[in-house]
Parts: sequence; C-alpha cells; structure tokens
Amino acid sequence: MENQKQENIDEYISRFSLETQKLLQVVRQTIHQVIPEAKEVISYGMPAFKVNKILVYFAGYKNHIGFYPTGSGIDAFKSEFTDYKWSKGAVQFPLNKPLPLDLITRITKFRANEDLEQAKKKK
Repeated sequence: MENQKQENIDEYISRFSLETQKLLQVVRQTIHQVIPEAKEVISYGMPAFKVNKILVYFAGYKNHIGFYPTGSGIDAFKSEFTDYKWSKGAVQFPLNKPLPLDLITRITKFRANEDLEQAKKKK
C-alpha cells in the first residue's frame, strides 16, 4: 500500500473511522483551546502544533491515540501515566477509554510555557 502524504490535519483525520475521527478532533480542539495562537502543521506524518518550535504531536492508531509532547512533556508528567502505555517521547490513550483531556491540557500548557521560555532566552 502506498504511503500517502497528508497535506493538512483535516486530511489526516479523514483517513480514520468516524469514532476515531471524533476523538482526534477532540484532541485537536483541546490543544487549540490551550494554545489558540499555535499553527497546525504535519510533521513526521503526524498532526502537530507549533509556536516557536513544535509543542505537541498526536496521531491515530488502530487501538489508541498517540500523544507526543516531546521528552520534556513526558518526563514532567510520567507519574500520571500509570494507566497508560508510555515511552520517553509518547503516551498512548486507548480508544476504549475516555480521553484524559485534563491531562492533555496540562501537558500542552507545560510545553507552551517551555517554548515561550526558550524563545525568551534566545532573544
């Protein structure tokens, strides 16, 4: 099967089942509420949100939504991932459980603040 390059997040989300599309849209909206100024991009074939640098990525899979807040975002919240499969750069939210929107919100805020601080230091 040919790997199609997605041009934007709408195209990316449209590839999934309706149930998964709804969950991906909820993650997208949650991130937008935290960082409305962020630009939506596709990076590494996944939806991502960028201000100065990419803050978070997310992706759909057969059994979970992957959330990728980079290593620092995982490190800062790893004690809250006891119910989820996670690694140094990602956490998996199973499709058959409610999305932890409060956790996604707090991680996204953390990454936005981190990005802002790094940008200030560069100036």
